[in-house]
Amino acid sequence: MSSAETATPAAPDARAERRAKRIAKNLTAFAERHGGGADGVVEYVGAVATRIVVVGADGTWGDQVAPSYAIGRRAAELAGVTLHDDFEGELALKVRTGAYEWKRMAGLQIGG
Repeated sequence: MSSAETATPAAPDARAERRAKRIAKNLTAFAERHGGGADGVVEYVGAVATRIVVVGADGTWGDQVAPSYAIGRRAAELAGVTLHDDFEGELALKVRTGAYEWKRMAGLQIGG
């Protein structure tokens, strides 16, 4: 019997945890670069993806895509992101946009 035949595949929960930990490393690095903390929200993008939107303590925002809502939520928890129910109110007020975002938004409005 070959070693491939005797090896057991990783349990789905173990695989999901590894994915969550990889994403959490990115979220943690982002938070450290932007003031040492982050708030965020986990949102469904579609049937096969979830978007984690994070806002650093300095108001810089970013996002990370996860393959499922459960993995996205677990990654945010592992990274110490303070999760909100939606991207409104208090969380939205923390976002600081720069010249790039304003230029990009203006371009979308006028068809650019």
